[in-house]
Amino acid sequence: MKTSLKFVFLILLAIILFAAYQLGYFSYLSLDFVKNSLVEFRNYDTLEPIQTKLIFFISYIAVVAINIPGATFLTLLAGALFGLVNGLLIVSFASTIGASLAFLISRFLFRDWIQSKFGEQLKFVNEGLKNDGAFYLFSLRLIPAFPFFLINVLMGLTQIKLFTFYWVSQIGMLAGTFVYVQAGVELSKINNIKDIVGPSMILTFTALGLMPFVFKWLITVYKNKKIYANFKKPSHFEYNTVVIGAGAAGLVSSYISAAVKAKVALIESNKMGGDCLNYGCVPSKALIKSAKVAHLIKNSSKYGVESIISPLDFNAVMVRVKNTITGIEPHDSEDRYSKLGVDCFSGKAEVLSPFEVKVNDKVLTTKNIIIASGAEPVVPHVEGLNRVKYLTSENLWNLSELPAKFLVVGGGAIGCELAQAFQRLGSQVTLIERNSKLLGRSDEKASRLILSQLLSEGIDVRLNSELIKFENEAQAIINESGKITVLDFDKVLFALGRKARVENSGLDVLNLELNQNKTIKHNEFMQTKFSNIYVCGDVAGPIQLTHVAAHQAWYASVNALFSPLKKFKVDYSVVPSVVFTDPEVAQVGLTTEEAKSQGLVFQETVYEIDDLDRAICEGDKKGFIKILTKQNSDQIIGATIVSANAGELIAELTLAMKYKLGLKKILGTIHSYPTWSESLKMTAGRWQQNNKPEKLLNLVKYFHKIRRG
Repeated sequence: MKTSLKFVFLILLAIILFAAYQLGYFSYLSLDFVKNSLVEFRNYDTLEPIQTKLIFFISYIAVVAINIPGATFLTLLAGALFGLVNGLLIVSFASTIGASLAFLISRFLFRDWIQSKFGEQLKFVNEGLKNDGAFYLFSLRLIPAFPFFLINVLMGLTQIKLFTFYWVSQIGMLAGTFVYVQAGVELSKINNIKDIVGPSMILTFTALGLMPFVFKWLITVYKNKKIYANFKKPSHFEYNTVVIGAGAAGLVSSYISAAVKAKVALIESNKMGGDCLNYGCVPSKALIKSAKVAHLIKNSSKYGVESIISPLDFNAVMVRVKNTITGIEPHDSEDRYSKLGVDCFSGKAEVLSPFEVKVNDKVLTTKNIIIASGAEPVVPHVEGLNRVKYLTSENLWNLSELPAKFLVVGGGAIGCELAQAFQRLGSQVTLIERNSKLLGRSDEKASRLILSQLLSEGIDVRLNSELIKFENEAQAIINESGKITVLDFDKVLFALGRKARVENSGLDVLNLELNQNKTIKHNEFMQTKFSNIYVCGDVAGPIQLTHVAAHQAWYASVNALFSPLKKFKVDYSVVPSVVFTDPEVAQVGLTTEEAKSQGLVFQETVYEIDDLDRAICEGDKKGFIKILTKQNSDQIIGATIVSANAGELIAELTLAMKYKLGLKKILGTIHSYPTWSESLKMTAGRWQQNNKPEKLLNLVKYFHKIRRG
């Protein structure tokens, strides 16, 4: 019954809109019509003032309620016809009543369907509107970022109450209504060109243009006053910026701040260089290189070199890993940053207020705070975990003996990289992954190739498998596609991703908001709800990569130092990523699966690496390059490379995407021979071959035939 009623209502709305079009309603929406008819309107208003205003009032409500274009025009007309006071009263109430009816119509027709289909996604929107809906709606009414009719419809789809919607709209639209009605009053006075440049006309339209900016500023001032109400702002600051965390994000933030001669303090509770230097990128890549060398030695006969079998000294490998860290440490050291002009502090940072950070016994006052406290490995809550001396990316590097049976939990980038490395060093690795593919959001073809490579090297890969419990310190129980299996191990490594490190970030004092994944909520300028507190790196998300952390740090530090004079929105439009397996997996933009899920029309060009001369020379023939382009265009929207040195090759495609250089530009660029980078030119050539202009080539063929005589 309700569905039928909705259908009838939609038909009725369609009939009304069609009738309005047929009756020439839109032809009346012009200033010429107003000027030509204004005297007639005013005469009628003099004779029948109540009737005129009532007809106008009802008409205005109807236009707004069913979202017929013309509300702005009618507002100007009200000023021209009734003057400022009467026009303001009529339009103010008519617009709010009409908006409320549009709100109810939207709610009646669409809310149940929208909430049932997208209820989970809208849960946080509904919760936000429930807690702060009035102020949010008030902001939208004051700053018309969206057309008012769209606000009416969208609010009807949420859980906000009708009464709240009405009174907030009544107050929120008043200022804007005033300016538009006044503009109508001024327009009615125009009789010649001189009237257009009169003082009152200029002031009115200046106010009309400035209105969104003034209201936005007033709302910002109000919000800041409310947020900072419980904190005392010092009259003088010791620092321009205090940075918490000396990982990639914190170091870049400090470096940039010092480079522009700001006074900056950097606080680190553990080791300078953070996770990347001490537990992540650096030690893992050093280990991977040692494992690759071991793999080459075992397979040297493939290159015509007699295999030399010798026992692997795992302790020596780990010593090399530590020496690699030591070799890079000076780049991230306290000594270096002190010389750059950064005040470095060793100790736990404690945020006392938006302007104060305590480290050890010293309280630092600061204009801005940048939180770059990083992330830590995720350790699951598994039965029997207390029986096991488990490993993560933090304590893995303390190993001195190679595990004979190595269990890796997690088939993402870290899990696949370390599983392959330890297998090559001599462990028997079992890798379990709860999903049906490795490398989560990677291209499907890339995932299959890496799975094939790991299996070929002897790794026992268990997909669709989940760790249930630890039976004892050397046995794990897993659920493998519904089948319970017991796995023996000497050591177990959790490689299940990383969670933001938010302790001591002032969450308790500042009540900073967290996202669903427990990263600190921030806007596109990297600001938290406190305009002088910024976040960057893993603690901010959404992409936990070292180069993204450094990228965010630029925005956080520059915005902190130069806002509100100038602010920059962080740009995630082109972000490359690399998985350092062998072969490597590099990616930028969309994968095939993502492009399809977005309903994009695109072309896929694939070049197999075994065709490349350099790959044949080196015996590294596994892999491919896949580039996605817009249909009938050479503009790149995504690329996946699986090959040796894929992490280096992806840079050229990242540059091309960033600056919209199509495949024709790559094809027209000289690439050295024989190099791996030549594969990109080969892929561009493959695209050109697939998109050759057949009709033009037939004409050229005929042209050559004529020239032969």
